[in-house]
Amino acid sequence: MNIKITGTGSYIPNEIERNEDFSTHQFFNGNGTKIEYSNDVIIDKFKNITGIEERRYASTNQNTSDLAFLSAQKAIKNAGIDPETLDYIIVAHNFGDVDNNSSQTDTVPSLAARVKHKLRIKNPYCVAYDLLFGCPGWIEGIIQAQSFIKSNMAKKCLVIGAETLSRVIDEHDRDSMIYSDGAGASIIETTKDAGGIISNISASYTLEESNFLFFGNTYNSNTNDTNKYIKMYGRKIYEFALNHVPKAMKVCLDQTNYHITDIKKILIHQANEKMDEAIVNRFYRLHNEKVPNDIMPMSIRKLGNSSVATIPTLYDLILKGEIKNHSINKGDILLFASVGAGMNINAFLYQY
Repeated sequence: MNIKITGTGSYIPNEIERNEDFSTHQFFNGNGTKIEYSNDVIIDKFKNITGIEERRYASTNQNTSDLAFLSAQKAIKNAGIDPETLDYIIVAHNFGDVDNNSSQTDTVPSLAARVKHKLRIKNPYCVAYDLLFGCPGWIEGIIQAQSFIKSNMAKKCLVIGAETLSRVIDEHDRDSMIYSDGAGASIIETTKDAGGIISNISASYTLEESNFLFFGNTYNSNTNDTNKYIKMYGRKIYEFALNHVPKAMKVCLDQTNYHITDIKKILIHQANEKMDEAIVNRFYRLHNEKVPNDIMPMSIRKLGNSSVATIPTLYDLILKGEIKNHSINKGDILLFASVGAGMNINAFLYQY
């Protein structure tokens, strides 16, 4: 028996926020001084670095658990399973439910409990819990689900990555243009089909790196706003990712008998187009190989960075034929990898 992802689903909110929609914002530096460049220059530089042209925001009547539920419904239908047979529901997120009119995080009950409630699952032995692991949360959920199944604690698990980052961004911080909302879900279970999870790796760097992403005050010191918003040291994260993510990907691959040339697709967290390209380039340099032209599908241009939702959403869209010039075929070897707050890194090698 093998452990495979047998169903996928994603929910992409309808509200589109384009780069030009930020043209009226007042942007400040971290020290409270106004950025000297015009907004047109700021937005143009942002697009050149990140690749992002637009992103999706949840509607005012939706929250993170709603997006998670909608993606879960699709994954369950796609897998063709009875939700009552689920042993675990794992929801990876970072900020819980954040009401549109408040920046306060709501995680009681857990988002997983809310999703189970919305799915109307009666089985009390379907255990629902949340996972906080930064952007790599969905991958970590898959790794945990695999462990449950390997140890005979479970047969079927639902793993979801969901986020509404639009509720926790500082409109005066140019980094706010990176973030978006969305959800992706997967069913993972034992199957007689060939393939499945081959190897995995996880790591947490916290000695010097734990506060590279954090909650902080608005950059506009002229307001009385006391709310906290998502903040990051972008340059430090970029350097950290380039130094450590390719090595983790190599460790994951080196645990197996596969060669880098066997990999058909790399599904990496959609954080920043330039950063992702640099990570993959360095990964291939570690193996003295050239990067194939079609190895890394991207969704960030139109969907932005929806944190834990980026990889499961990307995977679902490829399988549904919605990512141009990319497909996944039976037997293909895939490498999933992510990096995010913590600072956490993880990866798993998978045969479709």
